[in-house]
Amino acid sequence: MMRRFVQSPYAVVLVLAIVVAILPLLLPSLFYLRVAALICIFALAVVGLNLLIGFAGQVSLGHAGFFGIGAYAVAVGPTHLGIPPWLALIVGAIAFLVGRPILRLRGHYLAVATLGMGLLFAMVFANESAWTGGPDGMPVPRLELFGWRMAGPWTWYWIAGVTLVIGAWIAANVIASPTGRALRAIHDSETAAQVLGIDVARYKLIAFVLSAVYAAVAGAYLAMFDGLVTPEVAGFLRSIEFVTMAVLGGLGSTLGGIVGAALLVLLPQLLTVFHDYEHIALGLVMIVVMIFVPAGIVPSLASLLGWRRS
Repeated sequence: MMRRFVQSPYAVVLVLAIVVAILPLLLPSLFYLRVAALICIFALAVVGLNLLIGFAGQVSLGHAGFFGIGAYAVAVGPTHLGIPPWLALIVGAIAFLVGRPILRLRGHYLAVATLGMGLLFAMVFANESAWTGGPDGMPVPRLELFGWRMAGPWTWYWIAGVTLVIGAWIAANVIASPTGRALRAIHDSETAAQVLGIDVARYKLIAFVLSAVYAAVAGAYLAMFDGLVTPEVAGFLRSIEFVTMAVLGGLGSTLGGIVGAALLVLLPQLLTVFHDYEHIALGLVMIVVMIFVPAGIVPSLASLLGWRRS
């Protein structure tokens, strides 16, 4: 029963909505609310990445590139082009332009291609100083709607939390649809999926664009939340961080992506007591988790509870 509940995408959305609604009542200060907002923002990007890696089986090592596109869109658009910040959010469709040629590749060739794409975006953000401010970054105008200026941890927690619930609901619908079944078939075997009449290139592109839109929106939220954006937002380590979040939580599980994001956002805060050994402690924790729960935290926990109940 527990395994079936955890694996149900709509049950995950329901639980997530309840947690998002109740959490602010349990947090003692704005600092914890800020951390919760960051968890929601990063979890949104990982939910999209999980559609690409966990369901379609396509490895992306340059996902931070789209995260950076969203972040710089809400900075460059209003500052240099006079575009309202809310309109600059709509940038994820660029994934269609880069996705079609890249997704003709398979396996490690695809991973290397996405890695190169992400590095290219990061280089552009760092070197185009006239537009992006160069390595020092640039300020991001605050988002305003109907005279309401969106700023502060409280406001952005609710914006990011509600968007995460909506994003999880959209992912649940994709997973339960014929598109989701086609993605799972491609994940198992692209050749077998083609034999069954599935347009592999089309469905891989759908997953790629969806994941890029999630990442772009999350990047825009982070930039407007912080009020500043730098090239680090699109760096290679950020891409690895996203993949690590998805793997730690459990590939093929929307809840797993959210748990993985929460874990990697919270652990650095909890491990500050180790001071100079913080990164070593974080690495050890991740190694231990991957050794003892290689399938990811959520799928492994679901299997364990299901076995004990039986």
